[in-house]
Amino acid sequence: MKQDTHPDYHFITVVMTDGTSYQTRSTYGSEGAVLNLDIDPKTHPAWTGGNQALLDRGGRVSRFNAKFGAFTRK
Repeated sequence: MKQDTHPDYHFITVVMTDGTSYQTRSTYGSEGAVLNLDIDPKTHPAWTGGNQALLDRGGRVSRFNAKFGAFTRK
């Protein structure tokens, strides 16, 4: 195996947008570096589900419900 092919794996501090922080191991920066997150997985809609709205464009949802609504209703 070649020498010096793997990056340095060390401890860094990750700071969330709400100010909380935790230590983890990473190849980011150098030992003791601080990574400030711009997007927080605790609050961002991509991870929390967010406000999902079903848009009916061109009547597609209403046509689907008319055709298959009996299967989805309880």
